Amino acid sequence: MALIETTCCIVGGGPAGMMAGFLLARAGVDVLVLEKHADFLRDFRGDTVHPSTLEIIHELGLLDDFLRRPHQKASQIKGIIGGSEITFADFSHLPVRCPFIAFMPQWDFLDFLAEHGLRLPRFRLMMNAEVTGLIEEDGRVAGVTGASPSGAFAVRTALTIGADGRSSVVRDRAGLQPIRFGAPFDVFWMKLPRREGDRRAALGRVDAGQILVMIDRGDYWQCGYVISKGAADDVRREGLSAFRERIAAIAPELADRCATLTRWEDVRLLTVQVNRLKTWFKPGLLMIGDAAHAMSPIGGVGINLAVQDAVAASNLLAGPLRRESLTAHDLRRVQNRRDWPTRITQRFQMVIQKRALARILQRTRPFRVPLIARLVNGCPILQRIPARLVGMGFRPEHIAPISGPGAN
Repeated sequence: MALIETTCCIVGGGPAGMMAGFLLARAGVDVLVLEKHADFLRDFRGDTVHPSTLEIIHELGLLDDFLRRPHQKASQIKGIIGGSEITFADFSHLPVRCPFIAFMPQWDFLDFLAEHGLRLPRFRLMMNAEVTGLIEEDGRVAGVTGASPSGAFAVRTALTIGADGRSSVVRDRAGLQPIRFGAPFDVFWMKLPRREGDRRAALGRVDAGQILVMIDRGDYWQCGYVISKGAADDVRREGLSAFRERIAAIAPELADRCATLTRWEDVRLLTVQVNRLKTWFKPGLLMIGDAAHAMSPIGGVGINLAVQDAVAASNLLAGPLRRESLTAHDLRRVQNRRDWPTRITQRFQMVIQKRALARILQRTRPFRVPLIARLVNGCPILQRIPARLVGMGFRPEHIAPISGPGAN
């Protein structure tokens, strides 16, 4: 078994893991990121990069390079409710460098972080490295074990960060059980062709019993068709033709494009989870991102909460890691900082799930635009409130100055 030693081992090469790895290495900490896949190419992962994350990239001095990557911008979020177009949020007034959402495929975002991380002498990335267990000694996590194409390996480290997503192996091996809150819906994701002249804004379609999300991906629409929790098998039994008719009913301009859905493999099911760990850490171990708190897709805030976790972890832990003085108290400080914004964001999501989405999916009569939506649409200043909550979150993090021996 190959033995690797490092100061910090991060399990999972998603937004939380890659950002934490880049920031800690930039701050002078030896970091190894382990990603179980051979590349970052996965469809229908979150790809909404919010103004809060763009501000972090600006603070790092990397914004120009980031914006040169393929992406689409949305300064407003619009929806079509019962046939009427409604503007829900306007980001253009946010006091940030980039007052818009950038839609970028997650693999491009992760490639961006990997490219800049690999320029740092203290950053290492191992692809095709699947973690299978933890090393525990004297009441603390001292590293991980795993397998790669070149054989089994063990990593010994002062800190293990579990950033391996909502089905976290690290969390499971550590015996950390999340509190599960449930969600009344799941989502079928698919790609449909985009044509010249289609609307550019991010759109949601709402009508009696139906919700369709449309995200502009340049040459195609990334569409999410919302269904009641557990109804996927029923929808599949109705047949693909009936499913295409559902899409055409709520978005008639997509009717002929639905023909591109020729098999159920073209439609990917996202089983929505909302959960949160009561305790994010053990001695030698910290959980962040979806591994610590799975978010609802409402608002597309999952990536941005994960990035905020990574920034807070780097700000608070880089010093103790460089000084070789890390304690459980330091790990608790990370949770104390990020737990409150996570809780309140999930609370808002669950209110929307229960009071809006669940009721819409159960409705059979024609849908009328709710009063609050009409008020927001008719008063541009009110559109700034959801823009602030979605775009910046409840505790946006900022990059701390680098100081101390060993900092890059």
